[in-house]
Amino acid sequence: MADYKKADFWQLKARKEGYPARSVYKLKEIDEKFNIFNIHAKTPEKGAVKRILDIGAAPGSWSLYVLRKLASGNSAKGFLAAADLSPLSREFDNDPKNKGLFDGDNFFFIQGDVTTEEVRNTILSKGLYGVIISDVAPGTTGSRLVDAARSLELSQTVISYVENALVPGGNLVLKVFQGDGIDELLKHVKTLFKTVKTFKPQACRGDSMETYFIGLEKK
Repeated sequence: MADYKKADFWQLKARKEGYPARSVYKLKEIDEKFNIFNIHAKTPEKGAVKRILDIGAAPGSWSLYVLRKLASGNSAKGFLAAADLSPLSREFDNDPKNKGLFDGDNFFFIQGDVTTEEVRNTILSKGLYGVIISDVAPGTTGSRLVDAARSLELSQTVISYVENALVPGGNLVLKVFQGDGIDELLKHVKTLFKTVKTFKPQACRGDSMETYFIGLEKK
């Protein structure tokens, strides 16, 4: 079994650059390859295209990446909503690139179960979104069959948010575990978007079951 407690290149790089987890480089590579935050949706919901939803946000690397992007000036007046069972890490709050980002009025975080009606209603009450990103994963058991089944259930939950909260023309990034049911899920995602890609970033561990569905331009 791989020793995940030992810091690798990506973990050390993340800490050096003020991120709590190596997962940020998965999103960064996806963004650079697919330009997922460049949305040209036609929607009556003003400003919705600059609104992002991060499902399964803890410890917070993906949220920090988005907030830094919003703060860069290229995506002015954007908004990020995030949700997770666990709290966000505030370990790097004093990093100059992160200072105040989690405390701005363009960020909302709810700690709770995204499968529950209460959390769902809270997220939906914030409006529609132009991008939904999700690095959500179940607590792993060591059984690939069990972990894949649990991941599939979470992925289906994320897709329900896509169906109800993503604007036409919006984009999706969704982590999935390879296993039974994944082909059917991919077929369903393809009915929702004009273009769908599967992609495994370099920062994924070599023995990981994970891959990502990239949905571009919701129908």
